[in-house]
Formats: sequence, structure tokens, C-alpha cells
Amino acid sequence: MAVRESPPATATATSTAKDARLADPEDSQLLAKMGYKQELRRQYSTVQIFAVAFSIMGLVPSIASTIAFSLPAGPAGMVWGWLTASILIFFVGLAMADMASAMPTAGGLYWWTHYFAGERYKNALSFLVGYSNTMGLIGGMCSVDYTLSLMILACVSIARDGEWSASNGIIYGVYVGLILLHALCGIFTGHIMPRIQTFCIFINIAIIVATVVALPIGKVTNGGSLNSGTYVFGHVDNATSWPTGWTFILAFLAPIWSIGFFDSCVHMSEEALHAAKAVPLGIIWSSGCACVLGFLVLSILAAVMNPDVNATINSVFGQPMAQIYYDALGKKGALGFMAVLIVIQFLIGLSLIVAASRQAWAFSRDGALPFSRYFRHVSRRVRYQPVRAICGLVVVCIIFGLLCLINSVAANALFSLFVASNYVAWGTPILCRLIWGKERFRPGEFYTGFMSRPIAVVAVLWLAFGLVLSMFPSEGPNPSPSEMNYTIVINGFVWLACMSYYFLFARKWYTGPKMTVDGVEEEDTTQNGSLHKDPSTTYK
Repeated sequence: MAVRESPPATATATSTAKDARLADPEDSQLLAKMGYKQELRRQYSTVQIFAVAFSIMGLVPSIASTIAFSLPAGPAGMVWGWLTASILIFFVGLAMADMASAMPTAGGLYWWTHYFAGERYKNALSFLVGYSNTMGLIGGMCSVDYTLSLMILACVSIARDGEWSASNGIIYGVYVGLILLHALCGIFTGHIMPRIQTFCIFINIAIIVATVVALPIGKVTNGGSLNSGTYVFGHVDNATSWPTGWTFILAFLAPIWSIGFFDSCVHMSEEALHAAKAVPLGIIWSSGCACVLGFLVLSILAAVMNPDVNATINSVFGQPMAQIYYDALGKKGALGFMAVLIVIQFLIGLSLIVAASRQAWAFSRDGALPFSRYFRHVSRRVRYQPVRAICGLVVVCIIFGLLCLINSVAANALFSLFVASNYVAWGTPILCRLIWGKERFRPGEFYTGFMSRPIAVVAVLWLAFGLVLSMFPSEGPNPSPSEMNYTIVINGFVWLACMSYYFLFARKWYTGPKMTVDGVEEEDTTQNGSLHKDPSTTYK
């Protein structure tokens, strides 16, 4: 473990004594060396930290949500595109795990950026990363619950044999109800949330096994035949007006959108038992499982799907995955599987609001969000939950969800918000470490050794490529307004607004992470009324 200068011994001892009921002394002391006192209860084991990220990824429902982006490249593009991109995403997980082990804090991404970046840039870059990460998680919450509402309504459509479709108003109403339900569950089930996460592992593995086993059996039993291995692994299609090679590359968007929240392990750092080990293992286990199991699931889907790719893409049910289940298992089988997918998708949203609230709470603790003094509050009556942060996220999600009332293109902007914002938030601290942090980085309990910097280089290159890729219209060049990819518009506005806010106002008070280890926030002239001391100056 790295050697660091600690805060004053009396402060650390006082903090540790106060927080004994929340965490083991070792975890509290490591957090204190980063400048923070223990405010959340540590109750998540290594397996449960992994479960948070694995649950949010929710492989089968995530594949169901994003398969429309890889299907245009045909089965080979869908299968090999997943494997290629997920291996590169795994490099990002390794690079993040190195830093998460050394510096496990809920606001990890923007904290690491501030720690590694050059003196002139650290405040601005940290501010940008914090907002990108927060907005990316909000975009994820919106897209998960929007997709969940579509899945629920797709079941209604299947039950009515495709003769009914929901209006935008109905979709938005279901979406709002799901957001509110997730918030209530996130607040009042905090004491059993670790056990819920353990359950998420079993139900996700169960649906993967069921999909892999039941679909081929159902297809053959119902008189169909499986597609050949040549078709599954060698047939490339092109349902777009892009060149075939680029259509294959665009299939990378499915894993980019699906394997998108292993940073949730980082946001749970201050609730993890033995965080220096649990958090990095959670990151690499979840991203690694997504790579292998996703390849397996997609191979089976390619084997049972209609060889006419366009028939699946243009499903009357509004969900290509629903069409694949329907073709293989019939009406009752499709409804059964879709019902399980809905349960898992609900659990994805629940895990995501928990992780997002920790990031929003941590960023408020450092005085960066509007009304930070209000949102940084931790409720002791509700078992040390950041209740106000959860409520704030709900309000923002309901407002953003109004895009559902326009059309599906506007609603898809919710997807683009979390992809591009997260890739900026992930890539910036890794890049800062490569440029400025060679002497500052001190490995934690998990470390990739001499391969650490090469891994970080691959991660940054992939994230830059993935960021650009996420901005391409999927249908082809010269898109119509309904086919346009509005990622650059949505995220450009978020980034521009964030940095304008910083340079016009926030730079006067936001000077990086705040030292709270003493447990007392003394009054001064900053916006949030707290004495600022940069903890990264003591963390060496």
C-alpha cells in the first residue's frame, strides 16, 4: 500500500472513534487520509459491490435494450462486435481498478482528476468530470426506466397480438411511476440493499442460463431449425446506408451502451468493506463477466433469430428481443421471459439510483452542485442514506423524461447523454494520470504492475474512439431529422453549460475536494460555508 501523509493524528483518532459504528477502523483511516470522515454505513461485501455493477449492467435486458444497434450488421457483426468492444472496455475497467484500489472514495473520478491533473487545470477538469459523471448517471437512470416502460408496454402489445401500441403520454406516465417507485425503494430498503444486490446476481445468472438453454430447445420444439455456425459467426449484413465495414464498427455501440456502469463500484467505495480490495475486484469481475457472458448470449440469439434480419429489426412489438423470444418460444414463452426481463430491468434501475445518489452526494459534499449544503445531508433516521440526493435526482429525471412526449428520437437522446458523458468522465482521470501522475500514483492492494501504464494508454485510446463513435447517426450519412444522432447536441450543451457555470461563478468557490475529516465544517466566505483544504495535498 502507498505511503501517505496523514491528517493530524488527533483528528484521525476522533473521526475513527466517532465512526466506529459505521466502518472498521482500517477503512475509516484510509478514507481519512483522503480528507473525508466516514458518514455512510459500510455494509457491502466484495461480492455485493460486484453485484451492484453486475446488476446495473443486467446483461440480458441490456442486450434487449441495445440489440437494435448491432442487428443492422447481421449476426456476425452483432456477435464479434460485442466481443471486440467488450475486450477493449475491459482495459478501461483495469485502468479504473488500479486507481480505485489506491484511492477508494465515492467521488472517485473527479477526485482522481483533481489529484493527478496539473495545477493550472485541476479545478476546471475536476469540475467537468464531476458534472459529466453525474449527468451520465442521470442519463442512465432515464434511459433504464424509459426502456423498462417500453418493455412493460411491449408485453401488453404481445398479449394483444400486436394490435395495440402505447402513446407517448402513456409511455411517459409509466416512466414517471417507475422513477418514483425506484426512489422509494432506494430510500426505504437501504438496510437490505446488500442482500437485494446478492439476489440480483442469482436472477441475472438465471435469465442468462434460461436464455441459452430455452431458446434453442423452444425453437426446435416448435418446428423451427437453428441457424448454422457459418451464419451465426460469419454472416455480415448491412441494414444501413453506411458502407458494410462501418456498419460492423457501429455494432460496437451495443456493448458501449450495455457495459456502461462498472464505475458504480467506485461510487459505493465508502460503503464497501475493505474498499481497497472490494472496489477494484467488483470493477474487473463485472466488466469481465459482461465480455464473456454477453458473447455467449448473443451467439445463442443469432442461432435462433429469423434469418431475415429486417423482420426482427422492424418487429411489430417495438422490441427486437421480444420478437426473437416470440419466434422461438411462442406467445406464452415470450411473455414469460419478458416478465423476468422486466423484473431484472427494475432491479437495474434500483441499483443505478443507489449508485447515482452516492456520486451526487459526494459532489455536493465538495460543494460543486447547486444547493450543495442541502443535498450533502445524510439521513440518520433512514439508516445513513443520502435521501435528499435521491429526491433531487428524481426531480431531474422527471424533467428530462419530458423528451418522451416528443418522439422516440428525442427520447433516445437519454441514451446518448449517459454514454458520452461517462466516457469523458472515465477517460479524463486516466489521461491525467498518464500525463501528470507518473510520480504521484501510489499503487493500492490491486495493481496491474508494469502493464499499468500500457493498459491506461489502450483505455484512453478506446474511450476517445468510443466517444466519437457514439456521435455517428446509425442509419447512414445525410440523416433526416428523425434519424439524426443528437449526442453532440445534448452533451455539447451539458459540457458548455457546465464550464460556463464554472468560469462565471463556481471557480470562485470550487477549488477541489474539501477536507471534512475533522467532522466540523467551519464558516468562511465560500458559497457552501465550509473551510476548504485540499485533501489531495496530504494524500501522497
